[in-house]
Amino acid sequence: MLLDLPRSDPEELILGSEESMWRYRAVLPVPYENRVSMGEGWTPVFEVNPNVWVKNEAVNPTGSFKDRGMSMAVSAARLRGARRLVAPSAGNAAVALAGYGRKAGIPVAVAMPTDTPAEFVDRCTDLGAEVNLVSGDISVAGRWLKEHRSPGDYDLSTLREPYRVEGKKTMGYELFEQFDGRLPDVIIYPTGGGTGLVGMWKAFDEMESMGWIGPIRPRLVSVQAQGCAPVVRAFREGESDIEPWSEPETTAWGLRVPSPIAGFLCLRAIKETRGVAIAVAEEDLHDAAARASEETGIDFCPEGGAAWAAAEHLVSSGWVSTSERVLVWNTGSGASYQ
Repeated sequence: MLLDLPRSDPEELILGSEESMWRYRAVLPVPYENRVSMGEGWTPVFEVNPNVWVKNEAVNPTGSFKDRGMSMAVSAARLRGARRLVAPSAGNAAVALAGYGRKAGIPVAVAMPTDTPAEFVDRCTDLGAEVNLVSGDISVAGRWLKEHRSPGDYDLSTLREPYRVEGKKTMGYELFEQFDGRLPDVIIYPTGGGTGLVGMWKAFDEMESMGWIGPIRPRLVSVQAQGCAPVVRAFREGESDIEPWSEPETTAWGLRVPSPIAGFLCLRAIKETRGVAIAVAEEDLHDAAARASEETGIDFCPEGGAAWAAAEHLVSSGWVSTSERVLVWNTGSGASYQ
């Protein structure tokens, strides 16, 4: 989705009194007065080590960065008269959709793998969503939903519509503000469906078109689990698109996406910013989540643990210099994995 964004000063467009992602209403495609919001976004960022920062998305209303995309997508769906909202999910997206669907007064149906942690399933049910457990991974759940769609269903699957990435791009705008107009040198991001990485990449292009920043970009680092790493494999092999990952295995449920639709866009974003893609072993990501939680006081999710492990490796290997500002994303709360 391309927006007509004329050159402007940030203070002309940012609604500073709004402590949510809707402070950037001037660059969002849904009118502010039509928003479905629970105060998502504008999450804290803080330095935990010299030049190592953490952005904590666990404080969002339903506990993850998925709230940004669902706020925007549900707002657009309600404007278009959706009668039911549907999406496959490995956990956090389903909870976010259930929460925002309830806020909007629109029924929700989700399909989730049968081995999804019970906490995710129970929260969806408590929020009034219809939960369908499907044997297989999130790709299988997506196919199940497609086969069982009803007239009037509005599909909010990752990148099946443009609005979830529009919500995710607000992460990039927040970094511009929170780093005083100078973006981090390196952004380390756990990658499942890929909309977060793509959203920030889009935000930076928009900011340049408005004259807020120049052509230099943060180096984007895509982090996946070794048991499901289609983006990492394609990056290492120099491919421009991904091949589906067979038999994905990881308990970092947000990373268990064997065939992300945004895979080719993730690869472009990584290459254009001189970034890299890294796979983390299963035991390492859980150990890193525990270390990160102890060091920061934040309840890191396993996906955030993977990003922390990648940061440790990149710093120790010298790929990141000690003078560079590194931002690690904790995309959700670890509580749902207990």
